[in-house]
Amino acid sequence: MIAKHVFLAGRVQGLGFRDWLVGRARELGLVGWVRNRCDGRVEALIAGEAAVVEELLRACRCGPPGAYVREVSEDLAQVPSEPGFVRRPTV
Repeated sequence: MIAKHVFLAGRVQGLGFRDWLVGRARELGLVGWVRNRCDGRVEALIAGEAAVVEELLRACRCGPPGAYVREVSEDLAQVPSEPGFVRRPTV
């Protein structure tokens, strides 16, 4: 298992990006969380089998309909101990 801490910038808020990401992550059996940031970015921690994490990260580069992702930054992170994939409050 691997985990990635990700920041997505562009037109990523106000169009269901977090709900889309939660749905996709759960479909793929991944764990972690996603939240909006006050600076306009979306932040996520995505963990699971390496190939599946990368599959979701590729999908995040396009996002849901209406999204425009202009920048993705990612770093390795610790795998979360909590099960499931959840939406967290904005920070």
